[in-house]
Amino acid sequence: MTEKTSLHILLAGPRGFCAGVERAILMVEKAIEKFGAPVYVRHQIVHNPHVVSRLEEKGAIFVKQLSDIPDTQQPVLFSAHGVSKDVVAEAQERNFFHLDATCPLVTKVHREVDLHDRLKREVIMIGHAGHAEVLGTTGQLPPGQVLLVETVNDVATLQVKDPDNLAYVTQTTLSVDETADIIAALTDRFPNINAPKKEDICYATTNRQGAVKNIAPRADLFIVVGAKNSSNSNRLKEAALSAGAKNAYLIDDVTQLDWSWFEGVKTLGLSSGASAPDDLVQDIITACQERFATTMEDVIVFEEDVTFNLPRILAA
Repeated sequence: MTEKTSLHILLAGPRGFCAGVERAILMVEKAIEKFGAPVYVRHQIVHNPHVVSRLEEKGAIFVKQLSDIPDTQQPVLFSAHGVSKDVVAEAQERNFFHLDATCPLVTKVHREVDLHDRLKREVIMIGHAGHAEVLGTTGQLPPGQVLLVETVNDVATLQVKDPDNLAYVTQTTLSVDETADIIAALTDRFPNINAPKKEDICYATTNRQGAVKNIAPRADLFIVVGAKNSSNSNRLKEAALSAGAKNAYLIDDVTQLDWSWFEGVKTLGLSSGASAPDDLVQDIITACQERFATTMEDVIVFEEDVTFNLPRILAA
């Protein structure tokens, strides 16, 4: 019998579900429990195919647009990423019983946009074009009123109405380091720009990136569990590489593991995005234990105790 190769696993903490994701998933489950199936959800409730398929099994129907939903008295939920005011208006026009599962930290950004608009400030958003959260946030104002920047280079070519009457907000799931560079470029070009009173990148994004950066320098290989369309998961992979991991991959689940990645690897870093169920991480640990002589090290960099309440109609 061949002796197993040793593998030391560094398990990042915190990882996985954040409070906003937990609240959104629970809202779908409670709505099905209270009002029966089907419950309609506009967009993926969170960016993870496993979460979506598990909720579909319970009676959720996911749609791309409200126009895909028939006339119904059943609940219609908005995803954790938030929606534009046009979507809310459409739901009201069709008399949908709609429930908003937008993460409260995304709602905070929506309120900032509204406040700046009332104060006649032009709003700049730092984010990724086409991402659901960005569409929801820029959609708090009429089309074209929120200016989007994705990179430092975008700042140099930005055309504004009044450089002394600006404000910026950010997507909640961005790279902390890259966003800091973009903010520095904005404040350098527009010294009087108004910043959020409290940064918009959410605690979960910041903490998970910090935990990954903490262990990445020790990792020969870093694996992040999360969906390809999950912004925060992609940023974790990037954080691992920038912090010193020799190699890093983002995978949906254990079926996407390529054991050739492990050649010469003695230390594996392991984390997961804020919308990835932890059992997917455990599946990878189990697969490694079957193939290697593993040792485990939980590296808890931050403790989290954030919770968000459910809407009253679902909490009862």
